[in-house]
Amino acid sequence: MTYDAFLIKELGVAVLIFLIAHISIRIVFGNYKNLPPGPRGWPILGALPLLGTMPHVTLTNMARKYGPIMFLKMGTCDTVVASSPYAAQVFLKTLDNNFLNRPTIAGAIHLGYNAQDLVFANYGPKWKLLRKLTNQHMLGGKALHDWAHVRTSEVKHMLRAMQECAKQGEPIEVGDLLSCAITNMVSQVVISQRIFSNKGLDSKEFKNMVVEFMTISGVNIGDFVPCVAWMDLQGVVGKMRRLHKRFDVFSTKIIEEHVNSSYERKGKPDFLDIVMSNGENPSEERLTLSNIKALLLNLFTAGTYTSSSIIEWVIAEMLKNPNIITSAHKEMDQVIGRQRLLSESDLPNLPYLQAICKETYRIHPSTPLSVPRVATEACQVNGFYIPKNTRLNVNIWAIGRDPNVWSNPLEFNPERFLGGKGAKINPSGVDFELMPFGAGRRKCAGYKMGIGVIEYILGTLVHSFDWKLPSGVKINMDEAFGLTLQKAVPLSVVVSPRLVPNAYV
Repeated sequence: MTYDAFLIKELGVAVLIFLIAHISIRIVFGNYKNLPPGPRGWPILGALPLLGTMPHVTLTNMARKYGPIMFLKMGTCDTVVASSPYAAQVFLKTLDNNFLNRPTIAGAIHLGYNAQDLVFANYGPKWKLLRKLTNQHMLGGKALHDWAHVRTSEVKHMLRAMQECAKQGEPIEVGDLLSCAITNMVSQVVISQRIFSNKGLDSKEFKNMVVEFMTISGVNIGDFVPCVAWMDLQGVVGKMRRLHKRFDVFSTKIIEEHVNSSYERKGKPDFLDIVMSNGENPSEERLTLSNIKALLLNLFTAGTYTSSSIIEWVIAEMLKNPNIITSAHKEMDQVIGRQRLLSESDLPNLPYLQAICKETYRIHPSTPLSVPRVATEACQVNGFYIPKNTRLNVNIWAIGRDPNVWSNPLEFNPERFLGGKGAKINPSGVDFELMPFGAGRRKCAGYKMGIGVIEYILGTLVHSFDWKLPSGVKINMDEAFGLTLQKAVPLSVVVSPRLVPNAYV
C-alpha cells in the first residue's frame, strides 16, 4: 500500500468515526437547548431498546424518574411523552392547534390506505369531511338515537345465545361474544347487514383479520429509523401488507354487493350509501374509494374491539371483586326490577354502573398510549423546548395509575366516582385525569358511541345474569399490548339467568 493510499484510508476511517460519534452525541444528549429530561438511550436506536414488550409500563416507570413531560430520542425521531393530567391538558388543549397531525408510520401507510382514514389522515378538508359524515350519520348524538333499535335487537340476540349456553352449562368466551354483538351493531348501521350471520360474507375470516389488525401493532423500528425501514427487520411491514390485501378484498366485496343491492334501500340509505354518494356535487370535497375503504377499516376495528375489550376487563374485575357485582345487582333491582330487561333510558338512573365503567376506563384504558401526534412548529411547554416534528404520546395508562391523582390507584374501586368531585368527572375528554378516548380535536370520533354502548351492554349483562368462573379456572389479569389493551388470556365464564323467563324474549 502506498503512503497516499494509507493516508486516504486513515482519513476515511477518521471521518466515519467522527460521523458515528456526532450522530451518537446528538441522540444521547440532544442538540436542542432546554429539552425536557429523559433517558439517554443507545446510539442510533435511542430509547427504543429500553421500551420492552409493554411500552406503556416502561414509560410510566421512566416518568417517575424524569417527570410528567419527558423527552426521548426514538431512533432518529424526537418524542415527548406526557404522563400527567396537567401535561396532557397543555398539549391537547392549550397547544391543540400545534398537534393536530399524525406522524407518517407504517401502519397508516400499509393498513390505513396511505393515511386516507379518519385516524391517521392529516388535519384538513378531507379529514373534516370524514369526521362530519361519521358524526352526522353514525356516531353523533342524533344518529345514535336513530339506531337505538339496532343496539336493542343485537343485545337480545346476544342474550339468547347466552341463555343457550347457560342451559347446556357451557362456558362463554366473553371477548368473542362481545366482538360479535358490537360488530353486528356497527355493520347493520353501515351496510344494513349482520356480518356474523350473513352467509354471503365470511365472518370468520373477517374476525381473524380484525384480531390480527389489533395485535399487529407494536414498536416498528422502521418508523423510528427510516434508513433501515426498507429491511423490515421485524417482518411487521410484510404482515401489514398481507393483511391489507386480505382486507381490501373483503371491503371490495362488501362495496360491490352494496352497490348491486342499492335498489333495496331506495329512500332509506344506510351509512355506506351516504358516504359513497358524498361529493356528487363537483363543488364539494370528494371522498375517494381509498377513503371509503379506510373508513370501513376504522369502523370495523377501532369501532368494535375497543368497546369489547373494556367490557371484558370490567367483567374480569367484577369476578375478582364479587361485592361489586352484588352492589350493581342491588342498584339495578331497585331501578329496573327483574321483570324486564335494562333499557338505555335506565342508564342515567344507574350511577353505580357508570362508576364501574369510569373505574375501568381509569385502570384499563383501551388505548394505553394515545395515537401519536406530531408538532407542526417548535413550541415551549412548561419552560421546555419542544422541537418541530416532535412526536407526542400521552400515556393514558400512567395518568390512570398516578398516585398524585388517585388514592390507592391500583385498587379497583368504583366508589371513588360516587359523590363529590369523582361523580362529576366526565370520560369524554373534558377532564384530563380520565380521558380514555383522548382529548382535543383528534380525540376518538366514536367516544359517544363507546360510552353509550359500553354502559348499555355491560348493564344488560350484569342485570340479566349471575356470573362465575368455570370450575378450576383462575382469573388472569395480564395485559397484551397492541392498538388496544387486550387481556393476554381471554375471559371464559359461566352464566345463569336471574330475570323472569319471559324478560329475555
